[in-house]
Amino acid sequence: MFNKVFDAVIIGGGAAGFFAAIAAREKQLLILEQTNQLLSKVKVSGGGRCNVTHACFDPVKLVGFYPRGGKALRGAFSRFQPQDTIDWFGKRGVILKTEEDGRVFPITDDSSTIVDCFLKETKAEIRKRQKVEDLFYKEGLFHIVTREGELLSKKLLLATGGSRAGHELAAKLGHTIVEPVPSLFTLNIPNSPLRDLAGISFDEVALKLDCCSYVSKGPLLVTHWGFSGPAVLKLSAWAARDLHDCGYKAKLKANWVGRSFDEVYELLLEEKQKSSSRQVEKNPMFSLPKRFWQTVVKFDGRWGAFPKKEIRELARRLAADEYSVDGKTAFKQEFVTAGGVALNEVDFKTMESKLVPGLHFAGEILDIDGVTGGFNFQNAWTTGFLAGSAL
Repeated sequence: MFNKVFDAVIIGGGAAGFFAAIAAREKQLLILEQTNQLLSKVKVSGGGRCNVTHACFDPVKLVGFYPRGGKALRGAFSRFQPQDTIDWFGKRGVILKTEEDGRVFPITDDSSTIVDCFLKETKAEIRKRQKVEDLFYKEGLFHIVTREGELLSKKLLLATGGSRAGHELAAKLGHTIVEPVPSLFTLNIPNSPLRDLAGISFDEVALKLDCCSYVSKGPLLVTHWGFSGPAVLKLSAWAARDLHDCGYKAKLKANWVGRSFDEVYELLLEEKQKSSSRQVEKNPMFSLPKRFWQTVVKFDGRWGAFPKKEIRELARRLAADEYSVDGKTAFKQEFVTAGGVALNEVDFKTMESKLVPGLHFAGEILDIDGVTGGFNFQNAWTTGFLAGSAL
């Protein structure tokens, strides 16, 4: 005989779970968190500053930052988008600021500001260290089995992030799981000739892998193990499945100057003519970092003596240099997965399952992922708000 039936139980004490709990109106509401840490991803996001969202307020443009799930989110963003997020926090005394690149942070530059807000606003009962060992739906109730016993609930929200455990729970209730693979990571290039240039950055580089058609543009950072920075992270997101399928071994082409090979070659020839007495290595072109220029030039002499064959090779290195990718490295602590609950099995007006009445989903458990810059949290806020409002 069970003493208590909860109106709703939320499995997952992260961003989506808490946002849903605050939006929900049920009196008997419970959050179950498997670990001893609540809102752990919120705490580390943005280097401990918490990149809350992105200042993109047009849902049509906003969905373009999601390699997977953008189409499904189009209608959801019309109901709760970044401006709503900013207003939501503002009403609770949390002032946000927008940086030059569009990322939005609390004005305190401290993720604890966001964590404290959630903990203050949440009226739900919270139980930590609650691993769900079994889950099933019977006679209109969800049966949630933990080490401490069995709980019953009229409604259930799965907001477990990209964890395998959460996907297994969704699968137990009959949902299809799109195989999760990593997203948002840096690229390992063990034999990179640029390894000694670690720390050098570029404002804009164009990158393309031979395993997919997507071209990523943006800032790039040379590291001891390969390449990092926004251009690389975007590429890893859009090519997440392609890179997984090829075992993270691929050819990467880098255009360091944003011009075609023919354009670069002609400009180099012009430089040879007009600056024949100048030293090639000491006079970088295209506003490139001097150390990088000296590494790719590989010619110690004056422009007038620079052979055309070597100029052609330099043009190739600048416009279409090729590197061998062999492996990946997680980007700080902002690990994201591509994959999860199949989106065609979820009603995006309420985030309710089309297969099991009363079952809802929010956040990264779904087959949705965004590029870096606050977009993954916006998915958590939007889907959490819709799910919580519908609970």
